[in-house]
Amino acid sequence: MKLLYIVPKLNNEGGVARVLSLKLNYLIENFGYEVHVLTQNHGNFPLFYSFNENIVFHDMMLEGTIFNFFNSYRNSLKSKIQTIQPDVIIVSDNGLKAFTIPFFLFAKIPIVLECHGSKYIEERPLKSNLISRFKSSLKYKFKDFSANKFSKLVALSNEGLLEWNVNNSLVISNPSWIQNGELSDLKSKKVIAVARNSYEKGLDRLLIIWKKVIDKHFDWILDIYGGSVTDLKQTILEQGLEFNVNLIEPVKNISEEYLSSALFVMTSRSEGFPMVLLEAMASGLPCLAYDCPIGPRAIINEGENGFLIEDGNVDSFVKKLELLIDDENWRIKMGKNAKESVRKYDLEIIMKQWKMLFESLVKQ
Repeated sequence: MKLLYIVPKLNNEGGVARVLSLKLNYLIENFGYEVHVLTQNHGNFPLFYSFNENIVFHDMMLEGTIFNFFNSYRNSLKSKIQTIQPDVIIVSDNGLKAFTIPFFLFAKIPIVLECHGSKYIEERPLKSNLISRFKSSLKYKFKDFSANKFSKLVALSNEGLLEWNVNNSLVISNPSWIQNGELSDLKSKKVIAVARNSYEKGLDRLLIIWKKVIDKHFDWILDIYGGSVTDLKQTILEQGLEFNVNLIEPVKNISEEYLSSALFVMTSRSEGFPMVLLEAMASGLPCLAYDCPIGPRAIINEGENGFLIEDGNVDSFVKKLELLIDDENWRIKMGKNAKESVRKYDLEIIMKQWKMLFESLVKQ
C-alpha cells in the first residue's frame, strides 16, 4: 500500500513530529507500506527525530500573498499527488489551508483528516469585538463543513470527536513510545514541563503558578524543555525565578529527564492528545494539567494518575501541586497508576487500528 502524508513540517521537536516518526517507521518496518511525506518550505530538513530511510520526502515552497500562497498550495498538491499516485492520503495539518484540500482534489483517492489539535486552536488571544467573533465563528463553521468532505476524520479522543459536527469519523489515539522498565523514584525536588514557547502552550501561565509555589517550596526546581523556551529568560529574571527555573532547549533523550523528575505539569490553553502526558506517565510521573480543550481530560484520571484543574484557576493548580510536593507517598502511588494507565496506548495496539482503517478505505 502506498500512503501520502501531508504535513506543514517535520523538522521540529513537536509532538506531531514525534508521533509521525513512530507511526511512519512502524508502517514501513512492520506492514511493508510505501510511505511518502509532503512538507512545505524545507519542512523536512534537518529532521529532529529519526525517520526510516525508506520514507520518501517531498517539499513544496509556499510564499507570497494569500492568493499566491493558496494557488501554489493547490497546484503543488495536485502535481505531487499525480506523480506519487497514493492509495490513501492522510492530512496531518491543523491549518485552515488543509481544510480546502477536499474541494480541489477530484481524484478518487481516500483522504483522511488526522486531527492533532482542537478545532478551536488559536495561535494568539482572540479579540472580543464583534468582527473578530464573527470571523472565528465563520472559520469554525467552514472547518465543520470541510471535515465532512474528507473520507474519514480521525480524532485522538472521544472528547476531541465531540468538537466536530461530522458523521465520517472515528477515534485512534496517539501511541506511547516510552517503554521504560524503570520508573522515576519521585524523590527529586524537580518538576518538569515539556512544551514549545507559544501562546497555546501557556508557559506564561505556568510561571505565574510557579512563582506562588516557591514562596513555600523555595528548594524545588522547575525544568522547562522546549523550542524557544530560552526566550522566557527576561521574564524569569523580572519575576525573580532565576534560581528556581531552568530553561532548556529540546533534547532527544527526554526520557532520561522524566526519570530524574518528580512531577509533570502542563498549562496549555489548547491541546490535541498530548504526547508529553503519555511520555511522563510511562515514566511513572504524576501529571497536573489545566482542563483545556482538548486532550488532558482524556488521559488524566482525577486523583488517580494526576490532577485535572479548572482551566485558568491558578490557586487550584498551586494547591494541587503543593499537595503532591508535600506528600511523597501520594506521588509514588499516583506514579504507579500513571504507568499502568498508559498501557492501552501501546504502539502495536494503535498501529493495528490504522492498518484496519487504511485497508477498509482501499477496499471501498
